[in-house]
Amino acid sequence: VQLQASGGGLVQAGGSLRLSCAPSEPIFSNYHMGWFRQAPGQEREFVAAIKWRDNNKMYAESVKGRFTVSRDNPENTVYLQMNGLKPEDTAVYYCAVRRLQRAHPFSSLESQYNYWGQGTLVTVSS
Repeated sequence: VQLQASGGGLVQAGGSLRLSCAPSEPIFSNYHMGWFRQAPGQEREFVAAIKWRDNNKMYAESVKGRFTVSRDNPENTVYLQMNGLKPEDTAVYYCAVRRLQRAHPFSSLESQYNYWGQGTLVTVSS
């Protein structure tokens, strides 16, 4: 599965961006789609995830109430709507697919995701 995240850019603090991620293959019902980010000099961290089957969502505490993950089944696309952006949100954002054969609880671990996109840079100025 190939992934390409898009929608990054430069925005002022308090602004919004919407990231998109379109896998090259159909997403099956048990799959999870995740968003991670990596700030300069830091390790990659979990941001949000969504279950394709039932639209359940999970968020990192740092983005709860500001970011919203969603999916568009017909378009086979996942989105990350980011509102109230802060300078500390500056990072390269990656989408990832967790391919599962059956239903599983959410995971925020990188190792649980099978496929990764190249990332899109989000820069938030103060």
